[in-house]
Amino acid sequence: MGKSVGIDLGTTNSVVAVMEGGQPTVIANAEGARTTPSVVAFSKSGERLVGQLARRQAVVNPQNTIYSIKRFIGRRFEEVESEMKKTSYRVTKGPDGGCKVTMQGKDYSPEEISAMVLRKLKQDAETYLGETVTGAVITVPAYFNDSQRQSTKNAGVIAGLDVLRIINEPTAAALAYGLEKKTDETILVFDLGGGTFDVSILEVGEGVFEVKSTSGDTHLGGDDFDHCLVEWIADEFLKSEGIDLRKDPQALQRLTEAAEKAKIELSSVTETTISLPFVTANETGPKHLDMKLSRAKFDDLTRELVERCRGPVEQAIKDSGLDLSEINDVVLVGGS
Repeated sequence: MGKSVGIDLGTTNSVVAVMEGGQPTVIANAEGARTTPSVVAFSKSGERLVGQLARRQAVVNPQNTIYSIKRFIGRRFEEVESEMKKTSYRVTKGPDGGCKVTMQGKDYSPEEISAMVLRKLKQDAETYLGETVTGAVITVPAYFNDSQRQSTKNAGVIAGLDVLRIINEPTAAALAYGLEKKTDETILVFDLGGGTFDVSILEVGEGVFEVKSTSGDTHLGGDDFDHCLVEWIADEFLKSEGIDLRKDPQALQRLTEAAEKAKIELSSVTETTISLPFVTANETGPKHLDMKLSRAKFDDLTRELVERCRGPVEQAIKDSGLDLSEINDVVLVGGS
């Protein structure tokens, strides 16, 4: 009989954990980190890379590096046209009307890409535990539809896992929050991840969890904040140099990574510098990107996205039938 694990299959990063002595333990991967980037790549030699190794080579191999695949899983091709414009890899229509991505001339479904990430998490867990992992509970956004949930389950099966249950991410967060709680509380879970946004209101206490309401936006996450920055940087560079960096996959990948780094830095400083030497070149020679970004400017650029968070929160409160004053705590979840 093999072990079972819990897996948070995220848009940007994924995590695997196991229960030991009645307590959850997050398992470090082969690279020593507790989170694994949800990134898959094929190197020029045809070697498959997953996680941090895949992310590291993204700049030099953008067309064969797949990230944020969770935004495409279980979705119809027509539903994801806006998402496709944000990727450096090619997304086309699959035979079933869904999506497929192409790497090294071969087509893969989002389920197959997700399965590669799950397989790595499974292998890392087996290395840590010293025994076979056969089962998994996998979390999904509360607002995932049946197709997205089934596709996530299919990915688990492809990875060689018996998917014991698919549970909502906010519910999983509430479980972790409420494990030690002895009194009844009403909590609002605000889960802004890399690609999705969920809000759930739950009653927790004495080991009992009741979901009162849930709301969300499956098109809103940290990726969108990064994309706002990418668009602004690219527009500014186009004005000053007359070159659109979005048309160069390698430059776009460097830009995306720089935008994410700047966003993270602005959590602790009021101004940061975005510097990309030799970002591109034309007949006059190499071009360098060097600009300053303030927290105030970032807030201005992303104001619309922050406002989009308001709607699901208000909807969840309304659907719960509760007054705002009846919510005891807000639990912030998600890497964004």
